[in-house]
Amino acid sequence: MSMAQAQQLAAKSIGEVLNGHNLNEVLLQIVRQHPELSVADKSTLHALSHGTLRYLGLLQQLVRQMTTTLPADDVNHLLLVALYQLHFTHNAQHAVVNEAVNYARRLHGGRFQKMTNAILRRFLRERDTLCLATQQYDVARYNLPQWWLNYLKKQYPKHWHNILTAFTQHPPMTLRINRHYGNAEQYLADLNAVNVSAKILDTHCVMLEKPVNVQNLPGFADGHFSVQDYGAQQAIPLLNPQNGERILDACAAPGGKTGHMLEWADCVVTALDINQDRLNRVQNNLERLQLHAYLQCADAKDLQTWYDGRTFDAILADVPCTASGVSKRHPDIKWLRQPQDSVTTAQQQESLLDNLWQTLKPGGRLLLATCSIFIEENQLQLARFLARHADARERQSHILLPNSKQDGFYYALIDKT
Repeated sequence: MSMAQAQQLAAKSIGEVLNGHNLNEVLLQIVRQHPELSVADKSTLHALSHGTLRYLGLLQQLVRQMTTTLPADDVNHLLLVALYQLHFTHNAQHAVVNEAVNYARRLHGGRFQKMTNAILRRFLRERDTLCLATQQYDVARYNLPQWWLNYLKKQYPKHWHNILTAFTQHPPMTLRINRHYGNAEQYLADLNAVNVSAKILDTHCVMLEKPVNVQNLPGFADGHFSVQDYGAQQAIPLLNPQNGERILDACAAPGGKTGHMLEWADCVVTALDINQDRLNRVQNNLERLQLHAYLQCADAKDLQTWYDGRTFDAILADVPCTASGVSKRHPDIKWLRQPQDSVTTAQQQESLLDNLWQTLKPGGRLLLATCSIFIEENQLQLARFLARHADARERQSHILLPNSKQDGFYYALIDKT
C-alpha cells in the first residue's frame, strides 16, 4: 500500500469515527472494500487510525492554531492523519507532505491544496512552538474530552493523571498461558527460544516487550496460550470455578473468559451471546484451545428464550458497558462517548442483572464484571443491586485502573444467601 492510500484510508476512518461509528467496524468495512490490502497494509492502516485518535485532541488544536477557517471535513481529517505522521512516526516528512497535498488537490476542486501545504510545512518549521502553545488547552494536553477529564478529576482525585497517561500509551500484548499445557515460566522459555522478549506478570501470564503476530508465536495453533489483557485475566480467579460446577457465561463473546474458566476447572459452561457472529468467535477460540462449552445465541436478559429452569452454581455477568476502561486499546471510545452514557448503560444493566440473578442457585455466586471505570456502571451499580436483592451479599469488589500493564476493569463478587 502506498503512503497516499494509507493516508486516504486512515483519513476516511477518522471521519467515520467522528460521525459516531466504531473504529473496529469502520476498519473491517474498509478492509472488505479493499481486498488487495496485505497483512502489512492492514497493520499500517490500523496504526495510523489508532494513533491519530489517540492524540486527536492535540492534533485538532494544532490545526486550529494554524488556520482561521477550518477546511472541509475530509481535508481536515487528512490533515489530522498527516500531522500524526509528522509528529509521532518515522515516515519520511517530504513524502507525508507531498502525498497529502496531492490528495488535497483532488478534493473540492483543489480549493484546499495550498492550505494543506501551508499548514504541514508550517508545522515542520514551528513544531516546538506550536506544540507548546497547545498545552494551555486541556483537551489537547490530555487528549480527552473536557467532560471526561472533569469526571476523572472528581471521581479519582489521586489517580486521574495516571489514568490519562495510560490512555495515551500503546496497549501491551499480554498472553494467558493455558494451564493444560504449562505455566508462565515454561512458556517464557519457549519465547526465549524463538528470540521473543517478554516478562512474567503472573503464574500464567506473560507480557511481550513488543507486539508480535500470534501466528509466529510457539503453540498458538495448538491452544497453548490466548491473547488477553492482564486486567481481563483477573476475572476468573475471582469467580474461582470448581470441578463439576454448572456455570453461565452471560455476554460471552469473544470468549476469552469462557476459555479461561474451562482452563481453570473441569466445569460445565453455558456461553450466551446475543450476536451469532460474535458467538462464532467464541466457538473458534474454544476449538483452538480444544475446550468445549454449550453455546447459545440469545439475549441473556430474555430468560424465556434460553433458560431451562436449572439453576447455575456460578454466573459471570460481563455486562455491556461504556468500555471507558479500555480507551488505551480502543482510542475511538474517548471521542464516541457522551456524558450521560454511563447512566444510560447502567440502567440497561439493571434488568440484565436482575434476570440473571433468578437463574443462580442459593449459595451460588455472581461476578459482576465491566471494562469501565465509570462509577455509575460499577460501585453505584453494585450498591443498587444489593439494595434490590435481600438475598445478595458482597464478598469482594475491585476497581482496576488502567496502567502500563493493563486496561481498566471493575469486578464485584456477589453471593446468593
